Amino acid sequence: MPADAPLPILAPVEPGGSLREPGPDHGAPGLSVCIHTWGCQMNELDSELVRGSLAALGYRITADDAGADVILLNTCSVREQAENKALSEVGILGRRKAAGRRLVLGLIGCLAEREGARLLSRFPQIDFLCGPGELDRLPHLLDNVLRAEALERAERVALQGSSSRRSKTLEAAADSLELLDLSRAFDPEQRADGAGRSAYVRITRGCNKFCTYCVVPRTRGPEIHRPPDAIVDECRRLANAGVHEITLLGQTVNHYLYVHGAAVGADGRELAQVGPPGAAFRDEAAMRALARHGSGRAGQRVTTFADLLHRIHEEVPHLARLRFVTSYPRDFGDDILDVMAASPRLCRYLHLPAQSGSNTVLARMNRGYTREIYLDLIDRVRDRLPDVCIAGDIIVGFCGETDAEYDETRSLLERVRYKNTFIFKYSPRPGTTAFDRQLDDVPEAVKRRRNNDLLALQAVISREVHAGWVGRTETVLVERVTGHRSRGQAPHRPGTSRAVELRWTAGSGPGSGNLAGSPGTPPAATGSDLVQVSGRTRGDLITVFDVPAAADPSSLVGSLVEVRIVGSGPLLLHGEVQAPAWAAPGVGA
Repeated sequence: MPADAPLPILAPVEPGGSLREPGPDHGAPGLSVCIHTWGCQMNELDSELVRGSLAALGYRITADDAGADVILLNTCSVREQAENKALSEVGILGRRKAAGRRLVLGLIGCLAEREGARLLSRFPQIDFLCGPGELDRLPHLLDNVLRAEALERAERVALQGSSSRRSKTLEAAADSLELLDLSRAFDPEQRADGAGRSAYVRITRGCNKFCTYCVVPRTRGPEIHRPPDAIVDECRRLANAGVHEITLLGQTVNHYLYVHGAAVGADGRELAQVGPPGAAFRDEAAMRALARHGSGRAGQRVTTFADLLHRIHEEVPHLARLRFVTSYPRDFGDDILDVMAASPRLCRYLHLPAQSGSNTVLARMNRGYTREIYLDLIDRVRDRLPDVCIAGDIIVGFCGETDAEYDETRSLLERVRYKNTFIFKYSPRPGTTAFDRQLDDVPEAVKRRRNNDLLALQAVISREVHAGWVGRTETVLVERVTGHRSRGQAPHRPGTSRAVELRWTAGSGPGSGNLAGSPGTPPAATGSDLVQVSGRTRGDLITVFDVPAAADPSSLVGSLVEVRIVGSGPLLLHGEVQAPAWAAPGVGA
């Protein structure tokens, strides 16, 4: 099947209920679909792929849930708060359906997989469920609901369950989920807020780590590694479509390891394959041999994560930026750092979740590394990439965490000096080992106090890290217009402070990077007004700068602009454009 071919699944039906057969004269005025997404970048990509597959079948994609015929809730189950938001939306939509609104409601993603079919009994307003490992079947589920008034439960549910339907070698017929990635349709001109110049590409699905607090191995299944040729081709097609920045996604991207010839379809095409267990990466001699020779013990050709990064960098030269998340701290080889250091278009940014700075807590979490191993990685990273920016994740109040163990986490932040850290209070997740076997014995008040203390410490560190960039010139990928500043403001002098207006959208926060404002509708302005725009550096640092309103700041969205950093704060940098970018047609193209 060609990489850009639509999935061969049943067509949707018209609002009247009759089946519509798509044809060359039939446009796309079918049922309208709205998708709400919670959770990580993987969920964002899942929603994008679902939108693309449904649009290819004639559904109309809309952001207006008030008039949508179908609403899909793509859910996260990693934290309780995300689940509660999704279930609250289920309740709201249930009341609308009870009041007479005709609506198809589908619950997809990790919450659907974790809770299973019992959600249909608890929330009868849900028409169907689809887990993240079965999204290739979503159009068929939706078609089932649209065709019939009454369905058996099995016809409304597609969940991976305790055992994956995908085998060790992943037969071609068994891994149609891979076709969801391969059939991707991407039009950067249709994306809002500059998002069309950035894109996610999945390289692995699932996780083999089984951290005691985490539901991901259960909801997304084991690690499945995509063929490198398919990944490189997808990156090339995105760059050809006008994408400037690609982020490679995986729960543990640095564990990407593809053994060529191990999974091949009847047509000779390489298929996705189950990844090796984590222990395979701890045979240092074998991994060094892989990095040097590109072959395993049995002589099979392999592609490591470092190889994949090098291939994309070299084979897609018109891609301006390449980054990746999330990296597992153990088994992060120097070969990856060497490729990053030698590849100017690989972003100097790493997301390295520590979760705790205490060895005893890390052991209870089953993280598979110690504080010392983690700090050794940090030292190796900073030695090879002096200009790197590092972000992290921390959980406070995990089962049994003492004051002394928390203090070790606090000292880790002081030692690592993250640009930012995503800090969360531990909440037990049903289905995890910690939920079943460990006591959630840290009082909520203690969790809250530690959370707030760590946030305050990180704010101090972030302010100091950002201040270190003042005086440098950075390339900024412009993402959005945030709003106009004062009229006729004089140029800012380096070394002085000034206020910066930065408004976060509802339901987001500093960690999300979602700024208010729409690039297409800046505030009313006159020729002397200065309008503020926002973007990110290679190190993922939010940077704002001013543009004359008369220069049409929205035209810069999606462009790469050289900016001199003249000031900073705990959340962002602010700068001045080095050259009048708005005076050069096609800037950033």
